[in-house]
Amino acid sequence: MNKTALLIVDMVKDFTDPDGLVFYPQNREILPKIKAVLDACREHDCLIVFLQHCNRKDKEDRRISSMRPNCIEGTDGIEIDPMLPVDEKRDYVIKKRRYSGFFATDLDLVLRQNHIENLIIVGTKTNCCIRATVTDAFYLNYNAIVISDCVATNSEEVNRVHLEDIRKYLGQVMDSETLFEQLEKKEL
Repeated sequence: MNKTALLIVDMVKDFTDPDGLVFYPQNREILPKIKAVLDACREHDCLIVFLQHCNRKDKEDRRISSMRPNCIEGTDGIEIDPMLPVDEKRDYVIKKRRYSGFFATDLDLVLRQNHIENLIIVGTKTNCCIRATVTDAFYLNYNAIVISDCVATNSEEVNRVHLEDIRKYLGQVMDSETLFEQLEKKEL
């Protein structure tokens, strides 16, 4: 039984599509690399989990009231980018309303039911959603592995600093080529 899952964090149209409400060009740039990681993880029978940022339409939420509206339920903005196909029978899509994929979701339950120990983490907003998810993974005793060329935010410096902190304090950081080697050697 494979004990590794791939978490794809918030690669939804509002973040990845040039017409999205909070589009960052960096997200478009990492999509092909994330697709390659997705394909490799499927080939090695990893559990695939898409985390889907989703805000309620027309409902009060103090967290988002001071931000640009984005990822509103019922809009195309919450849809997973079509470059990353979801296998409806095998993959999980878990909606989240906060930065961490673990907070107020059933992510931990899904992972434990599938005997997962290792989390390969890719996606957007290294300084927010990636870091918060990695921090909670650390607290829950998962081995978090962030793929450095498959995460982004709107500043390369901010991205680098957060990856450095993750590497020092919370988990592993490696590039996709190193991940592919470890998957082939069955080290994950």
